[in-house]
Amino acid sequence: MYKNQNEKHRVQLSKYFKEFIASQHITGVLLLCCTAISIIISNTDIASVYINFWHYDVSIWKSVKITPEFIINDGLMSIFFLLVGIEIRREITNGELSTRQKAILPLFAALGGMLVPACIYFLFNNNTISHHGWGIPMATDIAFAIGIITLVGKKVPPALKVFLAALAIVDDLGAIVVIGLFYSSGIKFLFALFSIAIILLLFILNKLKVNLWALYLSMGVALWFTIHNMGIHATLSGVILAFFLPSFQSKNQISLVNRVERALHTPVNFVIIPLFALANTCVVFGWDKFNGAFNPMMLGIALGLFLGKPVGIFLFSYIAVKLKWAKLPDKVNWTLLIGAGLLGGIGFTMSIFITMLAFNMPEMVNAAKMTIVVSSFMAGISGFIWLKHFLNKRSYE
Repeated sequence: MYKNQNEKHRVQLSKYFKEFIASQHITGVLLLCCTAISIIISNTDIASVYINFWHYDVSIWKSVKITPEFIINDGLMSIFFLLVGIEIRREITNGELSTRQKAILPLFAALGGMLVPACIYFLFNNNTISHHGWGIPMATDIAFAIGIITLVGKKVPPALKVFLAALAIVDDLGAIVVIGLFYSSGIKFLFALFSIAIILLLFILNKLKVNLWALYLSMGVALWFTIHNMGIHATLSGVILAFFLPSFQSKNQISLVNRVERALHTPVNFVIIPLFALANTCVVFGWDKFNGAFNPMMLGIALGLFLGKPVGIFLFSYIAVKLKWAKLPDKVNWTLLIGAGLLGGIGFTMSIFITMLAFNMPEMVNAAKMTIVVSSFMAGISGFIWLKHFLNKRSYE
């Protein structure tokens, strides 16, 4: 059917990644627009009204505080994490992480891209009040990264896009583990038991091939409630649910997990992520804000994202290739891999999300967000220029 393995790989690449990369490209542009709108409004005369809106208590019970920010960050972002979990599951099952040969390079690259930035942050912030933010520069924003590499043009080798997407997916998995282990409050034993019971029930339903979406939805809501009250961030319920949605087909219909994935792409990409950007990028800029521009926290985030990410991605990839555990993707050289590493320094969504968990002082949160926005912008521009320059240069050689 296929003349050679490369032709087969190209067909598979088109099938699994074209739609995914296209959606991330559009999301990246929309995310950039919402971020710009939020930052502009936050630095005008109506800034206080705009910022207070996201923290306005809309609950009907005085004992419980529910704000638009809470609804987005704890509620809607659980749906975002459900989609992330489905994408991770797909890549592990039959995608770019399904075999050792495919997975080893992005796995090593993501590992380096998490460890080196965290170490850089730790060097600057050990024994300071900001030490808990070490997870902030570990993250890569897949929407922005894929969006920018797509803007570079058609000269980008498809395999480089696959590598960056797989790296970002592993990075998301790493961020999820970090959030679950290190950015959670004390575990409440009773709710932990309830959560385990629900997970076991989801496992049984999956094994029995129960295919009722309403049942899984109700179980997901119950899991969100128990995890939220257990002391772990409730968004992890979305990831857990993703791994128990049925993957078998019935009555000539696509599987439930695929139906959920298709149904979630539009609301997540065009509603949830833009709302997250609007609610969480209320960054107040000003010359007085830069007086502490070189404080340990801001320096750790900036160097972690802009320097630590590309160094970690390149170094660990180089080690994996030199030890012959992996090989560079088709038509990708070390120069282009550095460009992908620079794009890996776009932390944004995950970095801001971890910031909200790491700090509770408004001044620290604002300073961290400001650093993330500036560093991610610099990483994106640098990666774009780097890839554009070397791809154009290669075309003339």
